[in-house]
Amino acid sequence: MSFDVRLFTEVTITLVVIMDPPGTVPVFLSLVGRRPRPARLRAARQSVLVSLGVISLFAIGGEAILSYLHIGIPALQGAGGLLLLLIALDLLTGRDANQPQAVDDVNVAMVPLGTPLLAGPGAIAATIVFVRQADGQVGSYLALALAIVAVHLVLWLCLRYSGALIRVIKDSGITLLAKIAGLLLAAIAVQLVADAVRGFVGSS
Repeated sequence: MSFDVRLFTEVTITLVVIMDPPGTVPVFLSLVGRRPRPARLRAARQSVLVSLGVISLFAIGGEAILSYLHIGIPALQGAGGLLLLLIALDLLTGRDANQPQAVDDVNVAMVPLGTPLLAGPGAIAATIVFVRQADGQVGSYLALALAIVAVHLVLWLCLRYSGALIRVIKDSGITLLAKIAGLLLAAIAVQLVADAVRGFVGSS
């Protein structure tokens, strides 16, 4: 019943490294930096809640879901990579600026910020592994749950106060960030697809 401090620390550090809260700020600003402050705050809150919901879902029943659907981690990586690649192409070509506002609001909160950028294949796989390590211990499950919440609190704080950068970089800076974020997302997407291919080859 004792709280597992070691597991809490390990989960928190691992998920922070994988989900990279500071690294999400350029992508976040490239997508919503030109919107009014209330819209940015709403997008930050919704994307973090979506990520928290996805991670919590896979923490509770991830293995059962993947087993029932006959889906492996490589398949998740491949799907996440292709999805991120589509978003990256939009950022690099500037097509995202021409989408309707209502559709953008949904996409920013759920795709790509909530998932697969925050709650991506890496974070999902790590969460499933940590659930296995908990091994039915109540203290370990509590540590895992609190670590997931703590990581998402850090994510929300980074996105919540990212608006301070807008006053510094201005509109031209946001355009530059969109191009840089698009390039980085494309690289992440290619890496996810490559990991998926290696996973499929290794399991065959």
